[in-house]
Amino acid sequence: MAPRIMIPVLVTMMLLTGVCNTLLTKYQDLQCVRNCYATDPKQRHTFEQPVVQTVQMFIGEMGCWLVVAGFTIANRFTSRSQGYSPIASDGLHEQNPILKPLVAKEEDRVPMRGSKVLLLALPACCDITATTLMNVGLLYVAASIYQMTRGALVLFVGVFSVIFLRRRLFAYQWSALVIVVLGVGIVGLAGAIASNPQAKPEPRSIVETAVLLARAASDQVKTTAQTPEALQTIIGVLMIAGAQIFTATQFVLEEWLLEKYAIEPLKVVGWEGLFGFIITMLGFAVLHWTIGSTEKGQYGYFDAVEAWRQVTHYRAIAVSSILIMISIGGFNFFGLSVTRSISATSRSTIDTCRTLFIWIVSLALHWETFKWLQIVGFMLLVYGTFLFNDIVGHPFHSCARRQRAAPLLAETPIEHM
Repeated sequence: MAPRIMIPVLVTMMLLTGVCNTLLTKYQDLQCVRNCYATDPKQRHTFEQPVVQTVQMFIGEMGCWLVVAGFTIANRFTSRSQGYSPIASDGLHEQNPILKPLVAKEEDRVPMRGSKVLLLALPACCDITATTLMNVGLLYVAASIYQMTRGALVLFVGVFSVIFLRRRLFAYQWSALVIVVLGVGIVGLAGAIASNPQAKPEPRSIVETAVLLARAASDQVKTTAQTPEALQTIIGVLMIAGAQIFTATQFVLEEWLLEKYAIEPLKVVGWEGLFGFIITMLGFAVLHWTIGSTEKGQYGYFDAVEAWRQVTHYRAIAVSSILIMISIGGFNFFGLSVTRSISATSRSTIDTCRTLFIWIVSLALHWETFKWLQIVGFMLLVYGTFLFNDIVGHPFHSCARRQRAAPLLAETPIEHM
């Protein structure tokens, strides 16, 4: 009974760490690092180090090795002191949700050992690209728009599962993907139209909003889309949405590997964190030498010397970096525990709550303004995702007696940040 009682605690911790991942990263982006006392806000420079933030994520993932090591030591100590063998994997998997990330599925699978572990460098490379692109995109958009745009992941997971894993999608699932695309587009449009946090608040009445959109939407889009802030927002949304291609590729690669090899899910995260950290640091060194150390590259994304100065000289950035590492490590552990203990309905509900909490906190901190159009996009995103996952029914009666689709990814992966 006790292990089942732990599930609400794990869900709460997954939500808390998931929300902190995005908010702490955005908090870093808002920290001033140069010309902080300039009277013109446009002359102040904030923390813009997406590669450093990617390294932070991988260090957090490597922290999962501490949990693996702790469990291994505790298991050996218990077995020696009490004089019996450790509980079998299957029994452990069924008994305690906290320990599920530490149990591999071994039926008809070869243990992933030795050089085979290097295969996990492939999804790690996808993670590097996706995370760095998303970190750059977050520089230009509000935290809630960033989180909502990541909802495009279901589109690419669906398409790649059909192409590479030979899964089958039904007509209602394809229509759900179209709805998701529409929702992402509306969220991006909402950000582009009102990208300035100090802009005049939008009308609070739905009727006023409808009249405003009907009368001035066309002129507003044409005028606003020509401003640098709006263009940056559009670029940010496109980068975040494009990053989901690499995240989907990562998920498909992980699914393909875990179908063939037996390895504990938490060790997958740990190995990907290690490989991702090594590859990112090597790439960062090369890019600093070729770009960051030049006059044009100074203070840019690849200036490693400046990045180190900013992290070590500004306490807010250093403390938030440590908190991000801890939060990402916790999110991976709690997320793996939860996703192997609950249904797809609960997982989708948790993801929706995570986005809502990020939105609410961002509004409370005045990091962004309220936008009715963003609600429309968010509702379409949630409905499309729920429809795709068979959580809600299709509105057309002809689809009411459809076959229930099998899960696209049997291993139920989670996003690492």
